[in-house]
Amino acid sequence: MIKKKDSLVEKERNRQDLGFGTKMTDRQTRLITGNGLFNVRRVGQSFEAWLNLYNRLITIRWSTFIAMVFILYLILNLFFASLYYLIGVEHLVGVNMSNPVSQFWDAFFFSAQSLTTVGYGRIAPVGFLASFVAAFEALSGLMLFAFITGLLYGRFSRPNPRILFSRNAIIAPYLDTNAFMFRMVNEKSNQIINMTVSLDFSRVEEKNGVRNRQYYSLTLERSKVNFFPTNWTIVHAITEESPLYGETAESLAEVDAEFMISTEGVDDTFADVVHKRHSYFNDELIWGAKFKPMLETNHDESYILDLRKIHNYDLVSLNP
Repeated sequence: MIKKKDSLVEKERNRQDLGFGTKMTDRQTRLITGNGLFNVRRVGQSFEAWLNLYNRLITIRWSTFIAMVFILYLILNLFFASLYYLIGVEHLVGVNMSNPVSQFWDAFFFSAQSLTTVGYGRIAPVGFLASFVAAFEALSGLMLFAFITGLLYGRFSRPNPRILFSRNAIIAPYLDTNAFMFRMVNEKSNQIINMTVSLDFSRVEEKNGVRNRQYYSLTLERSKVNFFPTNWTIVHAITEESPLYGETAESLAEVDAEFMISTEGVDDTFADVVHKRHSYFNDELIWGAKFKPMLETNHDESYILDLRKIHNYDLVSLNP
């Protein structure tokens, strides 16, 4: 009995699982989205965990970040300008008192000068209340811009690999058999070294009437390159030992097959490890295709890598 339990434990320990578990069996629902994010939505989080403010501000688009900073800056100045206006603009020496509109805008620009600690000197607070608000605003400005400076540093110092993947993976003739292939390239002009790739295959299998998702690591022709200056076609030969042996487009669709890619390399600009994930769902496979070349020789004996051709392929016949 003990030996049987030990064998079951050993079998469970050796079972392939990428961390998604075996219960994700919904039809046409992929585990990793096309942009490399995990297709898992969390509910029941605490507000702090949901907000995750620093991560959000570091990872949002630059246009969104700049717009948020500008809107926050505008709102704060409108808020403090309203305070000065309610206190009374007569407590701000140098304000144009000709009409209420000019009074408010002078208060607004005085707020901007106090918030940024510029202080041109044309307008100055008089009295305890106006001086207290101006002092508090100056402190708020120092803290706010220190926070924004930290975010800017974090955004610039955060490695952001731009690894492009071919739109489709292909099943192509390879030697005397066929192979699963996809193509990737570094879009940026910086260098990534010691690049490694792992490819995992996932499908739903039914046993004793129970559907579970199973995972298989696919052996690659080459899983690591020291240098990554051009495009790299990743190849998994479909031999008799491959989990893909004997599969067809229809059979892969029936089991919700998904191919998950994980890459890792060293960015020489930041001297930091960078990661990139991607996946191909079964309907993103092209059966009987061959990628077109991306690399050309220039007249000055240099090489030209045309990134626009990463998705291009020709239809060919597969090996029997």
